[in-house]
Amino acid sequence: MEIDVAPAEDETSQQDAPSRSGSKVKAERAQLYKQLAPAYEVLFPLVIRNHIRTSIQSLNIPEGSKVLEVGIGTGISMPVYPQHAKITGIDLSEPMLEVAQKRIQREGWDHFDLRAMNAEQLDFPDESFDFVTAFHVVTVVSKPQKMMAEITRVLKPGGRLLVINHFRSRRKWIANMVDRADSVTRHLGWRTNLECQSIVENLPLEVEHRYKSSPFSLFTIVKAKRC
Repeated sequence: MEIDVAPAEDETSQQDAPSRSGSKVKAERAQLYKQLAPAYEVLFPLVIRNHIRTSIQSLNIPEGSKVLEVGIGTGISMPVYPQHAKITGIDLSEPMLEVAQKRIQREGWDHFDLRAMNAEQLDFPDESFDFVTAFHVVTVVSKPQKMMAEITRVLKPGGRLLVINHFRSRRKWIANMVDRADSVTRHLGWRTNLECQSIVENLPLEVEHRYKSSPFSLFTIVKAKRC
């Protein structure tokens, strides 16, 4: 999973603030990823594996399809993808990608291509993929709308998008309560107040389904089609 610590300030104040050097930020992030990778590999699957598995399977990915997973991390989702498709996985964290690459070698898979890449600047031509997936990524990048615009750009017309993430609750009392934690969680690497509608509005996407896997789930599953 790609982790790009979300700024606590709003976008206007961030634009006005002096920027740190790119090399310093990159070094800090690399160190953070190196520290997080072992815990991520052990704990994160316990939380998300089931709904990722069932959601990918529900896509019924046809033979020969080109699939992009944004924020593939250590490759928790990789066993679910069909071997008759070509899967490209990108992540900002090279230590996590190293874990994923070892998993590929161990399993003998030949349908994966892993690349270190920023989700907000995808190095792919327009309309490259039939499917794009993103699991628990959109709330940890600095500019979620930019990430979604890039995802939409590389998705073919009629292509399918699958996003699983925590979003701000539609229930006001829950939203207000969770919003109070946002300033804390941003320092830990994710935001809690991102609204689902904000990541798809003004993009050529048709949201076909938006639901939770259970009434008590913290996560929302969004399926959309590129117009």
